Amino acid sequence: MSKTGGYSRNRVELGHFLRTKRSSLSPADIGLSVSSGKRRTPGLRREEVAVVAGIGTSWYAWLEQGRDINVSESVARAIGRALRLDPSELRYLYQLLGISLGREAGLVAEPLGLDAGQVVDEWLPNPALVVDELWNLLDFNAAAEVVFGIGSGDRNLLESFFTNEEVRSRYSDPERVEREAVAHFRAAAAGRYNDPGFGRLIASLCSRSERFAALWRSHEVLGSWKKRKEIDHPEVGRLSFDVHAWRVDGIDHIRLFLHLPCPASDTRVKLENLLRQHEPVLREAHPAAS
Repeated sequence: MSKTGGYSRNRVELGHFLRTKRSSLSPADIGLSVSSGKRRTPGLRREEVAVVAGIGTSWYAWLEQGRDINVSESVARAIGRALRLDPSELRYLYQLLGISLGREAGLVAEPLGLDAGQVVDEWLPNPALVVDELWNLLDFNAAAEVVFGIGSGDRNLLESFFTNEEVRSRYSDPERVEREAVAHFRAAAAGRYNDPGFGRLIASLCSRSERFAALWRSHEVLGSWKKRKEIDHPEVGRLSFDVHAWRVDGIDHIRLFLHLPCPASDTRVKLENLLRQHEPVLREAHPAAS
């Protein structure tokens, strides 16, 4: 297991996450009254979180310091309540602590039993993508290539978005998309902090993109995906899709992203025209597109 200063990487990230959430709250946010005057500590103090969670201040401080101490599900949930964590953030906290996400806690989505590769091929003329937990691009169809600007040289969706201006520029609101993408990636990859491949990916992205590095430091977490994706395509203009994300059976945490043209838009007609224009090239790269 990878260690940093004697602590596991998960615990180091846990400490940073707790401090980030604590600094974003005020005493009033958690129902505490404080005397007037300037506070030296931004946000909540450790002892205030501990009081609301019903745990010892020293014990909570050890947790923020990244010490390898046992945390029960009930204590984790109490900390989540004290820090006003939403369901996605609570799920992330559980993963960092190594607490099993039981269905009774309402924290786990049912996996979908299907052949992702077959669905990608059959989903034409609509875009479809398959990624793993680190957002490595495992499969995509011809529509995804034409719409999002990804190609055979793209290996990871985060790298493509943050280092390829052609890909980033196609999103109608790239600042919002990049913020949400990093926050979703945090949630999806919470169990991989001790994975060397994860560390290399983050180090590479932080060195190549100042935007990614700043967002990564913010430690924002999002679990549920936005249902709408807006693309400004250089050839046909605005394309609007409803996005459906599915977790595929297996130990690799594969996710399938299916896109459907929004009914109230002209996206379907534009998409069909776009695919016809690119058909000769796509037929060679994606036999299923022909």
